[in-house]
Parts: sequence; structure tokens; C-alpha cells
Amino acid sequence: MSKVRTRFAPSPTGRMHVGNLRTALYAYLIAKHEDGDFMLRIEDTDQERYVEGAVDIIYRTMQETGLIHDEGPDKDMGHGPYVQSERNASGLYLEYAKQLIDKGAAYYCFCDKERLDSLKSKVSEEGTEIVAYDKHCLGLSKEEVEANLAAGKPYVIRFNMPTEGTTTFHDEIYGDITVENKELEDLILIKSDGYPTYNFANVVDDHLMEITHVVRGNEYLSSSPKYNKIYEAFGWKVPIYVHCPLITDENHKKLSKRSGHSSYEDLIEQGFVTEAVINYVALLGWCPEGNQEIFSLEELVKEFDYHNMSKSPAVFDIQKLKWMNGEYLKAMDFDKFFERAEKYIKEVVTKDYDLKKIAALVKTRIEIFPDIKEQIDFFEELPEYDTAMYCHKKMKTNEEKALEVLKEIYPLLEKQDDFSNDALFEVLKSYVDEKGFKTGYVMWPIRTAVSGKQSTPGGATEIMEILGKEESLKRIQKGIELLER
Repeated sequence: MSKVRTRFAPSPTGRMHVGNLRTALYAYLIAKHEDGDFMLRIEDTDQERYVEGAVDIIYRTMQETGLIHDEGPDKDMGHGPYVQSERNASGLYLEYAKQLIDKGAAYYCFCDKERLDSLKSKVSEEGTEIVAYDKHCLGLSKEEVEANLAAGKPYVIRFNMPTEGTTTFHDEIYGDITVENKELEDLILIKSDGYPTYNFANVVDDHLMEITHVVRGNEYLSSSPKYNKIYEAFGWKVPIYVHCPLITDENHKKLSKRSGHSSYEDLIEQGFVTEAVINYVALLGWCPEGNQEIFSLEELVKEFDYHNMSKSPAVFDIQKLKWMNGEYLKAMDFDKFFERAEKYIKEVVTKDYDLKKIAALVKTRIEIFPDIKEQIDFFEELPEYDTAMYCHKKMKTNEEKALEVLKEIYPLLEKQDDFSNDALFEVLKSYVDEKGFKTGYVMWPIRTAVSGKQSTPGGATEIMEILGKEESLKRIQKGIELLER
């Protein structure tokens, strides 16, 4: 077998969609699983959709996610240029299109817009309206074609599709698929602006770059028989097709920008970590052999088998991604976590508290970084709260009992100089043992008083250590006053 070679061929049209990221990931994993080559190619032939800065986004995303290409625009390994506009500048695609004309597999079409508009249209399987071209220019004589070219008449080059019989192609995920040839319109190879169409450039480049496995979304399934006809016309070997299932939102609609999390950059901005995003995206259409869900990129390379991909649409479940992200945050090195968490802490805490201690409290209790703010806002200022919060059935405490605990604890804490977590815990434990109370009976009202919240990322003593003696006593005194009203 020849060496496995895959490619990721994005168009520079903006942020990287989750579907594109998955295509890049699967192409990378297929190549690396087999010790093959992974290539980056920039497909910028659609100049109308080109977005300034989008190429930089592609490079940055690939670098951050660890999907490092073996060859590409910045790593020429003998198959360059790797940017289609640069390849087109050399006349490469036009040269190959003319080869097809010489073989009788393609032809010049000089039909103007008015004539094309007069043709009957039909609706494709994807729901878009397409013009069924009637092969009008296929019948032009060689002399007529040369006269039109000499006169500078605008033209496109079309592929001459068969109109009878069927075409069957194989996809590794969807199996054998057969289509009626009469459904294959004469697709354009070279546009009137001289640029190749996406379909034609893809075929030529994949062949010349020796791509063995073509990984793409299943929206290209219907185009595959057209590609195969071009391969056959040249006498080239057809690559192995791996079409990925559709990614939908929770409502089973195609994942779109309206979802708010359709691109890699959206997710990073929302507080997700790259490793979790890659891990989750890998599972959107692929099932590992066992029950393992958390995978590093290295583990994915080892485990990934594209034969275990699904045909069914994959649902992008943002809640599942949040859970997975939380698992990554729990396992993250603390210094690395604090580096990311610090800015979120500073957005709500401006007082001179130990921010690292606050970060340590939330590290195992959040799913995404923005969750931090809601959990720690009480450090900045004690919120208004209802004294009903002091009532807890499980702790067997109510407002009256809570008041008693706070009044008895206050002088003990007032005498305490060491306000470290361990020292505070010993003070409160001694009180609990002396009174014969359960620990929660005492800790619940104290935590309520110092936080003013039903749930907090840390216990009473952890919170008091960060607040310090003066602020802690001030808040407990406030609790006593509220309960005495």
C-alpha cells in the first residue's frame, strides 16, 4: 500500500466552523494513526467569499489545537504551491481543463447569462435551485470555438457528463452509492473569471498532491460521482472517500452561527479549553471501542479508526461539552489554571484578597471559566440575603439555632489571631466537640453569614481565611443583627 496522505483544505472565509475543525481533526488522525502525512492546502478560488485575515485564523487554530501539518504553504515538501490562487496563476488548472477538452471529456461554453436564465431549473437534493444545462455548446464545431476565442468572447469550460446509465462510487462510511447519470449536470471546471471551480481544483490538486484519503462533510456525497467522472476521464486513481456525518444543534438543525458556538473561536471565547474542544469534536461522529470519553490528542491518534464513524447526524450538546471541559479543568495544572482564571476573578474581586486561594476554591467546581464570576462575587461584597437561608432540614438548624451558634462563635473568633483555614477549623471543631453538635450544624450558619449565599465554592473556614479576621467578624455580626430583627 502507498503511504497514507490526507489533507485539510479550508477556504479562508472567516472563523473555523466546528465542522471544519472536525474534518481537520479526522484527516490528521487518519494520517497519524497510519504514520502518514497530513497536508494543509488553502482553497481560495472563491474570491468573492475571501475574508481578510482568515488565513491567519486557520494557521492559529491549527497551531493551538496541535493539528500540525507535515506540509503546506509554509512547509513545501515538493507538492507546492499549496495555495490554489498561486497554483492558478501558473495556468495549472486551465492546462488540465484543456487536456479534458482534447480528450473530448470537456468543452468550451459561450452561453451568456440571458440564455442560461432561459433554461429550466431544478431543485437539488440539498434544496438549492440549479440550472439544468442543455449541452448547447457541446455541438459547436472546432472552427466556431476558435472564432469565439479569437473574438474574446467570454466562456466557461464544462465537463461533459454522460446522460445514460448509472455511476456507482464507494464511501468508507456510507458504502456503495449509485446515482443516475442523467442527474449529473455538466459542471463547470473553469469559470469565466479564469479561476477553477472548487470541484475541479479539488480533483486536480488531490491527484497531484498524491492524496490517498479524502475526508470531508457528507454534504459532498452528492458531488462524489461528478468527481469520479473527472478522475476516470484523466485515467487517475480515485482516492478513498471518508464522508463525515452532519453536525446538528440540540434541535437537530444544522449547526449554524446563530447557535453561538458554531466556531472554534466562539468556544474559546466562552471559556472552553482547547483540549476539551478537540476531545469533544472527535466524538461528534466517531465511537471509540470502549467506554472511555476523555482522550488526549496522542490517545486519539492511537485509538482512532475511521471505520467506527457513524452515518447518523451528530448532535452538538453544549451541556456535554461543558461537563467534559469541567473534567479538563479539574485535571489541569494549577498554575496553568490560575493563568487563565485570574482575569475572570479580577472582573468581580477588586479587594486585596489572595486570588490564588480563590482560584483553588473554584478549580474543581466550575465547568467553564465564566462560571467563576457568579461563584465568587460574594468576596467583593456581602449580598443582601433572606434569613430563611439559615434554615436547613438536613443540618437540623433554623434561624433561632443559627443565631445561638453565631453569638457563641463570635467571641471565640474575635480572640483568634491565626485566621488560617486549619487554625479556624480547630477552633470550630473544639466548639462542636464541647457542645456535642454535628459539624454541619455549626458550619452552615457561619458559611451563610460570611457569604450570604446558599452554595459557595468553599467551606466556612476556607472563606474566612480569604476574607480575613476583620471582614469575617463584620459579616458574622451582620448575620446576628439580621437574625435578631
